[in-house]
Amino acid sequence: MATVKLENVTKRFGELIALDDITVDVHDEEFFVLLGQTGAGKTTTLRCIAGLDKPEEGTIYLDDVPVNDKTPAERDVAFVFQSHILYPHLTVYENMAFPLHPRRLSAEEIDRRVKDIAQMLHIEHLLMRTPNQLSGGETQRVGLGRAMVRRPQVFLMDEPISNLDAKLRTEMRAEIRWRQRELGTTTFYVTHDQVEAMSMADRVAVLEAGKIQQLGTPADIYNRPANLFVAGFIGSPSMNCIPCTISRTNAQLQLALSGNVGANNSFAIQDARLAKTVNQATRNSDVVLGVHPEDVLVSHQAVPNAFQSEVYSVEPLGAETIVELTLGTDAAGVHTILKSRTTPNFEAKIGQPLYVTFVPERIHLFDKTTGVALRAP
Repeated sequence: MATVKLENVTKRFGELIALDDITVDVHDEEFFVLLGQTGAGKTTTLRCIAGLDKPEEGTIYLDDVPVNDKTPAERDVAFVFQSHILYPHLTVYENMAFPLHPRRLSAEEIDRRVKDIAQMLHIEHLLMRTPNQLSGGETQRVGLGRAMVRRPQVFLMDEPISNLDAKLRTEMRAEIRWRQRELGTTTFYVTHDQVEAMSMADRVAVLEAGKIQQLGTPADIYNRPANLFVAGFIGSPSMNCIPCTISRTNAQLQLALSGNVGANNSFAIQDARLAKTVNQATRNSDVVLGVHPEDVLVSHQAVPNAFQSEVYSVEPLGAETIVELTLGTDAAGVHTILKSRTTPNFEAKIGQPLYVTFVPERIHLFDKTTGVALRAP
């Protein structure tokens, strides 16, 4: 198939910098996901790869060949847009078959490809309908199928399943990933949905304001976020990020979480890795603690190295329960909230006191000023 490489790519729209010195290297047959919020520059990245937009700086390579000066037709990529535009006078079957006719395939091969993809996308019953007879979700699946029948060198997918209902979206994540592995087509997929990114990607690049914040496997990004933006964006619920102060009591390192003045939200640092980070990587006593909700342990009884908090809200979700704890309020009266992922049968009531501890080896620290993760050398 093909590799895709963006080398120091910058794209501007007037004074707006949409992409700021982006460098990304997508491997052959890889399912690569670009994850970011609305306006981060995700679609602009795809448009530059496809040749619909031209970057002011940097080079784009397909299979190690520079393509900045090549037309979209010369790049052999299939672009699946977020909003699909179908030919209104053609049936679904004819829309899907349309890009195959210039390739001079036999009628039997065209028919086989169209019906195979239609079955995979659960739209085989729609093949004789016209676009005005389709729902928004059905239109999106037809547009996806029209791109998939081509078998290009590279798939460029711009949030292709965002308009589907939750159940079908879950099914389509698995189906798209399975089909991509079967065909071996290099895929560059963009989304704002971190569940899509984490469940589908071989590697993920987190994009924010036109800059790559972190690039790695889903596990790397989840377990070792590079900065506060990534920590607060990945996960559902995302990582708790609580300002705290480092102190020493009787030669024991402690972290005091923000909350009411005088509140005892402190705990001793017992993990050797974290103690080394505190001793070697911090220049001041004010940092931000990061901990995933599943690593926040709550108990009705006092346990060693625990501090007491109060239940702010309870969200029973069936397979799990999210317990929100308040650490107090700031000067503006806003609660500092700590989320814990508990078992579905954990009983908690609003206003109830609970004891809180953390999984020591799963605690992260971030520089309060720069937001960068602190890690001992």
